[in-house]
Amino acid sequence: MTSPANQTVQSKQHLPLVTYILAAGVFLMGTSEFVVAGILPEIASDLRLSIAGTGMMITVFAIGMIIGTPTVAALTLRLSRRIALSLSLIVFCAGHVIVALSDSYPIILAARFLTALATGGFWAVSAVVAAQSAGKEMGTRAVGVVLGGGMVANVIGVPLGSFAGQSIGWRGPFWALAVLSFIAAFVIYRMIPQDRPTANPPSLKAEITALKDRRVLLILVCCVFVNGAVMTVYSFISPLLTDNAGLPNSTVPLVLVAYGVGAAVGSYVGGRIGDTRPLLLLFSSAGATLLIILALAFLSHVAVPTIVLVALLGLFGMSMNPVLIGMSVGYAKDAPTLSSAMCTAILNAGTAIGTAFADYAITTPLGATGPVVVGAVCAALYFIPLLALTRTPNI
Repeated sequence: MTSPANQTVQSKQHLPLVTYILAAGVFLMGTSEFVVAGILPEIASDLRLSIAGTGMMITVFAIGMIIGTPTVAALTLRLSRRIALSLSLIVFCAGHVIVALSDSYPIILAARFLTALATGGFWAVSAVVAAQSAGKEMGTRAVGVVLGGGMVANVIGVPLGSFAGQSIGWRGPFWALAVLSFIAAFVIYRMIPQDRPTANPPSLKAEITALKDRRVLLILVCCVFVNGAVMTVYSFISPLLTDNAGLPNSTVPLVLVAYGVGAAVGSYVGGRIGDTRPLLLLFSSAGATLLIILALAFLSHVAVPTIVLVALLGLFGMSMNPVLIGMSVGYAKDAPTLSSAMCTAILNAGTAIGTAFADYAITTPLGATGPVVVGAVCAALYFIPLLALTRTPNI
């Protein structure tokens, strides 16, 4: 017969159901954010734009998350978290309907921006709900699982969206995401528990004060460079595979699956290791990511090494995000929402800055290798705030 003590240990080994529900919502949003990377040529052709110009759909989305994540988190601070999450999904749905219906590129960009506002708010609140529901011992692991929903999007959602976009037109994936997010809004509302009453209701002042912690600030700087490194390369993966490696367009979704599998495993493993050895994980994954991107810069004209390196980029590059967010939420203590929101926003700042430079780099003689060079610079700069973090007390 199992003793009560053993039952307690066993129960602690399992994450709450809410973790996986939130991961499903992040899955939809991760698919939306990066499905454009797999159908850039189709969108560019239909809208009569250049590849570099179409890449603005990714950059604008990242900018929307930079602005929207802390803003939406602050505005919804006193709302029930399940209401905030459901509203985010409804707005997300509306943005996709607009994109699917419009032929105007400025309107499409505006809709992508609106979608990003909703995505940022959802990610910030879901990370806090996951961390707090799992408790201190498994908080980072729970955040890893929730963020892993975005990684699984790279395994399933983005490749399927890319395949559908190439087969039935690029608007098809946007219609599918609109329908699924509309359904998800009601599922989230029904299944996320009502907030428990608290003697100390959320305070915007307390949330802002938490951001003054030097450790939180250093983590935010880390977020800029780690996401700038990985997502700059990933956002322009289609031209890298077709122009440099000489692969046909039809193979792009398969390579995206390889990246997504690596990213999903990396996010999960990173979350587990990050609960006990966060700095070890951050340094080892950062070093591996830099080496992988440098190797891509030199080997991207050879198909097989390129595919392997893309998968490894997902594995090591995405293992750091749940650790950084988990550490930030932990340092913020009783005011975690804005800290989580800022992490999400700054991660996307890295994407926006990196892809903006990559938009230029891809037009230089470097061609499709240009974004890889930009990613390598970001990966190297990441070590500056990471080393500073180790010299900060109470790590």
